[in-house]
Amino acid sequence: MLAEIKGLNEECGIFGIWGHEEAATLTYYGLHSLQHRGQEGAGIVVGGNGTLQFHKGLGLVTEVFSRGELEQLTGMAAIGHVRYSTAGGGGYANVQPLLFRSQGGSLALAHNGNLVNADELRFRLEQQGSIFQTTSDTEVLAHLIKRSGEPILKERIKEALSHLRGAFAFLILTETEMYIALDPHGFRPLSLGRLGEAYVVASETCAFDVIGATYEREVEPGELIMINKQGIRSERFAPKVPRSICSMEYIYFARPDSNVDGINIHTARKNLGKQLAVEAPVAADVVTGVPDSSISVAIGYAEATGIPYELGLIKNRYVGRTFIQPSQALREQGVKMKLSPVRGVVAGKRVVMVDDSIVRGTTSKRIVRMLREAGATEVHVRISSPPITHPCFYGIDTSTKEELIAAKHTIEQIRQLIEADSLAFLSPEGLLQAIGRPNDSANCGQCLACFTGQYPTKIGGEHVGTCVQTSRCEH
Repeated sequence: MLAEIKGLNEECGIFGIWGHEEAATLTYYGLHSLQHRGQEGAGIVVGGNGTLQFHKGLGLVTEVFSRGELEQLTGMAAIGHVRYSTAGGGGYANVQPLLFRSQGGSLALAHNGNLVNADELRFRLEQQGSIFQTTSDTEVLAHLIKRSGEPILKERIKEALSHLRGAFAFLILTETEMYIALDPHGFRPLSLGRLGEAYVVASETCAFDVIGATYEREVEPGELIMINKQGIRSERFAPKVPRSICSMEYIYFARPDSNVDGINIHTARKNLGKQLAVEAPVAADVVTGVPDSSISVAIGYAEATGIPYELGLIKNRYVGRTFIQPSQALREQGVKMKLSPVRGVVAGKRVVMVDDSIVRGTTSKRIVRMLREAGATEVHVRISSPPITHPCFYGIDTSTKEELIAAKHTIEQIRQLIEADSLAFLSPEGLLQAIGRPNDSANCGQCLACFTGQYPTKIGGEHVGTCVQTSRCEH
């Protein structure tokens, strides 16, 4: 993936396990498989033996747990987290899981998503005397749980969750229980599995494959799952509404070997490429995809058009973490560090360059130039998503329109800016059809807000645009 150099990043990935003596080690492997969802920090909290132990740090999973820290984390339950900062920014204090200790017991939180009403809740809690230790929106839930008047922890958690708006997948670990919760709209993916007698939960099913676990089911939107020594129980903390899972999971974020909401990512992306070929064919000699998320799309485009697919761009997988930092200057330098054109494949050829999205346009322009410098006679850019014209408030770091090239320019203007011979995006209708969703935006089960501006929830107390999915809006 090119998230680190093109500025489209998901907030994080979470993993949890209950009932296994090697909980910490299995969580390490689970987090390693989710590393693509966040590279700025990682952490693990282990429990089940009467206390909660933790280790976290800045960097990749292998860097954070490189000096025998796993051996010190003993217990039969664990939750883990890999982070890319959006809400609250970076820094050690914001690396999760967050651990809170009090006379009433300890509690650890791991969160994937973004709370759109976090600032409002934080202000209200501070007015009531809460003191925050981090700038992460995740900490809001801990204070809401602490301030709940309910006598039972499960009820305190349910009441706290009812105050949250936006995207959230939470793992909560205490000395005696694990809780799993997904927001009422199900913006983020979250799956439940089994490993022998142990229960596992992860942002993506690829984590199950790595540790040998079997997939059981999706965590339902608005569901609270409780796991302890007595077994597993499920309750609802919010009314059931149609799902609004993030479309970018299928387009970009998830690993090709994962299944999200029952749909295989590689298959979905191949279908995106086939649909793109129907909507935007072009005469060319070779098709190539921008590694890694666009490879499956390019294969689908090539199959549908009959144009040969070739590895016209090679990703350098050994670039240091300097080029993963989220600054525009390093992104631009990082393009050449991350990608190399294959001159023998593209020289003298009309090239179809397939990519998943265009955010700022800087990366696309540099890749087009690299292909031309390598001898391509024409470069036709095909994008497997609609133009991103609106910011995301649910956990992707595109929070302002100003940073989105498609919010300010027409497709023809973007083509000129990136110096391509032609440019085409997939339509919203084609996106839904290719993924296998009902081609009806009112009941499609996906969030299309970054393409349409029609948000499933209130943003800052107001709806932004007229929501297509009226049945699931929070009026």
